Amino acid sequence: MAETHVLFVEDDDVIREATQLALERDGFAVTAMPDGLSGLEAFRADRPDIALLDVMVPGLDGVSLCRRIRDESTVPVIMLSARADSIDVVLGLEAGADDYVTKPFDGAVLVARIRAVLRRFGHASGGQPGGAEAGSEPVGGVLVFGDLEVDTEGMEVRKGSAQVALTPTEMRLLLEFSSAPGTVLSRDKLLERVWDYGWGGDTRVVDVHVQRLRTKIGQDRIETVRGFGYKLKP
Repeated sequence: MAETHVLFVEDDDVIREATQLALERDGFAVTAMPDGLSGLEAFRADRPDIALLDVMVPGLDGVSLCRRIRDESTVPVIMLSARADSIDVVLGLEAGADDYVTKPFDGAVLVARIRAVLRRFGHASGGQPGGAEAGSEPVGGVLVFGDLEVDTEGMEVRKGSAQVALTPTEMRLLLEFSSAPGTVLSRDKLLERVWDYGWGGDTRVVDVHVQRLRTKIGQDRIETVRGFGYKLKP
């Protein structure tokens, strides 16, 4: 099996070198860059399987780099932030990141998060988490909700006559909603099913991804149920 190729962008020499060594010991191939511009060049040249981007890097900051990567690819992106309560976390997620890890981080935790993201992306390209429920109209592998069509086999989404471009994380999230339309899914349940968190996670990840999904499939398609979570309108 080919090694998973990680692009790691971090300006702190000690953190960059130590993390690269730790990831390589766990079987990853790592390209490590000290700034955003060299990171973008490496991304375009190497097309890695996943990108780890520190928020505060020189030249092109991590959030801007994430946005540039997302313009060109759906490759998974994990942001690294020094502060869990920083607005940079939300900005990174809004820019298209799939997850984030707070620094300082334990190497084993980082590896676990990388593997969770990669498992999620593999699943997003090969199946659905549940079957069709009442309220959808299955047509082959297609679920229909008004003008929204979700092809659970071809992993495609259409709104009216237009195809909707979703990242694999957004697709996983929509598959969870469309497998149980009208059913309220809590943020913790979505973290478990979509982000593969077997432990408590930051629900901001869910909230930002739901908002991103709404902008693509319609603001009124996913309803907020205050105090409980979200549900897809049948």
